[in-house]
Amino acid sequence: MKNIAVMTSGGDAPGMNSAIRAVVRTALEHNVTVWGIRQAYAGLLSGDMSVLSSRDVSGILQRGGTILQTARNEEFKTVAGQRKALRRLNEHNIEGVIVIGGDGSLRGGLALQRLGIPVIGVPASIDNDIYGTNMSIGVDTALNTILDALDRLRDTATSHNRGFLIEVMGRNCGYLALMGGILGGAEVVVTPEKSPTMEEIAAMLEDAYVRGKTHAIAVVAEGAPYKVTDLATFLNQKGTGFEIRLTILGHIQRGGSPTAFDRLLATRMGLSAVERLLNGENGVMVALQGREIGTVSLEDATTQQREIGEGYFNMAHTLSR
Repeated sequence: MKNIAVMTSGGDAPGMNSAIRAVVRTALEHNVTVWGIRQAYAGLLSGDMSVLSSRDVSGILQRGGTILQTARNEEFKTVAGQRKALRRLNEHNIEGVIVIGGDGSLRGGLALQRLGIPVIGVPASIDNDIYGTNMSIGVDTALNTILDALDRLRDTATSHNRGFLIEVMGRNCGYLALMGGILGGAEVVVTPEKSPTMEEIAAMLEDAYVRGKTHAIAVVAEGAPYKVTDLATFLNQKGTGFEIRLTILGHIQRGGSPTAFDRLLATRMGLSAVERLLNGENGVMVALQGREIGTVSLEDATTQQREIGEGYFNMAHTLSR
């Protein structure tokens, strides 16, 4: 291979820039030109791409977001759109593509793979919902952002004898809520996988009050079966002993400088993706498996569900007392 391309797609995640840097500099070490595709599949269809030099990726390790930007695109989901994408790649003599992103982005990579373009996926999703990898790029940074918020909110909750509901990201996977709850000392954790009823949450908070706790924290994933605003209203009307306040962290979880863990993980994955592509592997996603970087097929990564170990739910329940 003499020309490959890299793109970041889907929601941005801290560490994407570290992965881009690793892809570019590893490819250059092998005398391979790297084209950076801006705005993901939208940029691919419009031909918005340019060659990336070593200097272009200098000084981006510490930056959140992605220098290649990202965007959603409906046209690429069509057969005509995918053929157009193939034409654009051929116009630039691009022989392989590295897709950095979540499950939707990886499904796009699989579509390119089926058209005959070698593709390697790199998992980047703060939800940690991608099958086949222990961790995705951006998860550790997002979790540390959540923990910082929990620590600060607990100070206020204790001072005013209040209960706080904190909504975190996680539409289909409650990893951030569960780990945030365990590591942040929450009394209640609500995830898409396991969701206590509003009545049960009220009972748990009332029990914490009766036992003499000076505060109560409930971490709620955005994929909970009820709106966190409705839960806050219900708890205040029910009366648990705590005055309930609501904080929605929102997109603050996506931003910020990546942690050392995310920088290293992204670097290892970016380097491995290039080396595997140049060695003839394709149709796979690089993945953290134990302490090593392995692979899982794009087919499996995009069709199977990543599950959270039951032991973590038990841990959260045990430590909430």
